[in-house]
Amino acid sequence: MDSNRKHDNVFLGKASRPVIVSMFINLVLAITKGVAAFFGNSNALMADAAESLSDVMSSIIVWIGIRTAVKEPDHDHPYGHGKAEPIASIIVVIFLLITSIAIASRALGRLWSPPPVPEAFTLYVLVAVIAIKELVYRYMRKKAKSFGSSALLAEALHNRSDAITSLMALLGILFAVVGGPKFVSADAYASLVASGIIAFNAVRIFKPAFNELMDAAPPVELNEQVKAISIKVPGVIEVEKCFLRKMGMQYLADMHVVVDGKMSVSAGHAIAHHVKDAILKEMPIIVDVLIHIEPDVLGEYNHV
Repeated sequence: MDSNRKHDNVFLGKASRPVIVSMFINLVLAITKGVAAFFGNSNALMADAAESLSDVMSSIIVWIGIRTAVKEPDHDHPYGHGKAEPIASIIVVIFLLITSIAIASRALGRLWSPPPVPEAFTLYVLVAVIAIKELVYRYMRKKAKSFGSSALLAEALHNRSDAITSLMALLGILFAVVGGPKFVSADAYASLVASGIIAFNAVRIFKPAFNELMDAAPPVELNEQVKAISIKVPGVIEVEKCFLRKMGMQYLADMHVVVDGKMSVSAGHAIAHHVKDAILKEMPIIVDVLIHIEPDVLGEYNHV
């Protein structure tokens, strides 16, 4: 038990580190953009600052989700706490949608009451922001793939959406600065486009998180790999059924393994243990395997 806890602590440290990095960067960017927007008189940049602030909140949610997901199973949660991760992703989606609505509402208000032309220095702020956010997105996406984490992927896409909204803000301010008062509404239109992109990214994050909560089937290749390992175990005639479901950043497997119907119960039980041990050894991404032994009494299967 102690070794498992030590492993979870190490895994937690590695999985949560990217979130802490993202949280710190987004906090600095939110403050920078907010100050620049206030003194630079830009609605688009203020909307972008709000997006970065929502990124900070989502990072906190993702961090809590990962911390909860790696906890060991207990009496109330015998299958573990892995579902906390997609739940965190769903909460991030809600934050994104609220942010999108708030940005669109503010932009519509600016269209009815056009503000002064934004200051040119806000363009330089946005160029730097876009470069930083794209780098953070790529870093988070790489970590999400390595850990197989839907919450980290949601965090990565949230950072990408922030980079896109910054780009929209840059274009809107550029039109307003170059075109003068006649084009000042471009700043607000850029905010509207940004709000739509944020909403779109929210939908992209929602789908995989919802599928995980609904125990949707994983990639076929993963299922086939489990079967291939199982069939190599001496005494296994066939893998009749194999179901996998994602639990946090790992998977649980339920299998029906066919063995010779004439062998003893203890022998079939031993084969089940060998199959489980082989899968857990070769596929660390699978945390537990439940095996039901099917006896081949009538010789329906080709014996190996």
